[in-house]
Amino acid sequence: MNVFDIIGPVMIGPSSSHTAGAVRLGRVAWKILEEEPKRVDILLAGSFAETYKGHGTDKALLAGCMGMHAYQREVRDALKIADEKGIAYSFTPVSIPGAHPNTAVITLTGTDGKKVTVKGASIGGANIEVEEVNGMPVMFTGRHDTYLVRHHDTTGVIAAVTNYMMFQGLNISNFRLSRKNRDGEALLMIEVEGTAPREILEHMKELPNVISAILIRAV
Repeated sequence: MNVFDIIGPVMIGPSSSHTAGAVRLGRVAWKILEEEPKRVDILLAGSFAETYKGHGTDKALLAGCMGMHAYQREVRDALKIADEKGIAYSFTPVSIPGAHPNTAVITLTGTDGKKVTVKGASIGGANIEVEEVNGMPVMFTGRHDTYLVRHHDTTGVIAAVTNYMMFQGLNISNFRLSRKNRDGEALLMIEVEGTAPREILEHMKELPNVISAILIRAV
């Protein structure tokens, strides 16, 4: 536990769950997109769906999707800023059975045509859990630098990636493999301790059967 678990995050209010956590969820989606968004479509479930306008959750999520931090005053003006930038956006209340009360499904479309969908929840005290990326189950908190490695589901890929990281001196703190179908595509989620070097991404992408790799800095 650190001091921020006790006194809460530095943020623009009113709520650590509905504001600060929402900004962080949007910011994770923005990092995964790796380009500026031209469209933001957000599904809101549970209490997010019921109170998003009153608590400013719509502004917070949109602010994060534009790369803002929870402590920036501009969070309050996120809707206006998106309008000025020509970013289209929508907020749709939905029912997601079994979902955490503060759940959002964020779909970003980038200026170069890339599209990502991130499902996550704000679980209190500005803490978040990212549950899905492009329909693939994951589970990370955004507190650590995180690699997402998309690859063909075949023998030796996990060993190649993790062995390479070991030789680079990286300590893996959390690891998860997700796949929809055997022998199809899979997603490797790896959280690491400390600061993860971005330069190893290019080599990681060149490993056999790796399709893509991105690094999500801690948010």
